[in-house]
Amino acid sequence: MAGEGLAGVVAITVTPFGEDGSVDVPAYERVVERLAGVHAVTVNGNTSEFYTLTQEECRLAVDVVAGVRQMTLCGVGHDLDTAVGLAKHAAAQGLDGVMVHQPAHPYLSLDGWVEYHRVIADAVPSLAVVPYVRDPRVGGAQIGALAGACDNVVGVKYAVADPVRFALTARDAGIDRLVWVAGLAELSAPGYYAYGARGFTSGLANVAPELSLTLAAALGAGEDTAEIWGAVRRFEELRTVDGGANNVAVVKEALAQLGVCRRDVRPPGHVLGEVDRAAVREVLASWG
Repeated sequence: MAGEGLAGVVAITVTPFGEDGSVDVPAYERVVERLAGVHAVTVNGNTSEFYTLTQEECRLAVDVVAGVRQMTLCGVGHDLDTAVGLAKHAAAQGLDGVMVHQPAHPYLSLDGWVEYHRVIADAVPSLAVVPYVRDPRVGGAQIGALAGACDNVVGVKYAVADPVRFALTARDAGIDRLVWVAGLAELSAPGYYAYGARGFTSGLANVAPELSLTLAAALGAGEDTAEIWGAVRRFEELRTVDGGANNVAVVKEALAQLGVCRRDVRPPGHVLGEVDRAAVREVLASWG
């Protein structure tokens, strides 16, 4: 139940849509082909617009990525039956693991968080399980309890924007017990690596995987990352506009300009306006 594929670039795919609004499978295959060099590929993540996808579409994404040579993961979530059903489909298709979205519930209890993940992990003992932590209340005690109960919990995608809290949480849960993944992409990765992260998630990798891989190599070697960090900064900043409203739209706009897929995103997301499209065009030109 190795989680070594989590150490490096953990790409989160976009979900390309066709003109009729359905999932564009040939375009999805092109996106996955672009990720051939990354360490792990995750479908049905937030960059994939998970919460706008039907379960049939989520299963289709699993089918597209099945057989990819690097570590493959499927995002699962919603109610337990739905999450377990998708996780079992991922197992049947030969994927390596599941990333469990933070439970979408207004009254999340910490004991309930542990139980939610335990049920999913127990249902797919052959798969690596990676909780996606966005709630700062989820700490080392909860993560450690889950890992202690489930041997197939091998890593954590930590997406709380607080490196100090990450450092405390990772050490309380066991810094060497799990593979810790910086879950806020390239700009935050150096800070989280300083406290023990060994990988980072990336939407940029859909567009310019070589940049993400260069950053990962420098971080892994303990080298200066200022130059490569600066190269990706503008692109990542565009994604954070308006509380992240443009997160997916910027990635899809770049892919549209590269001729990979359409720029369409589903509500409550939106496509970029012309000013932001021009900004993306400038960033792509700066990369050559």
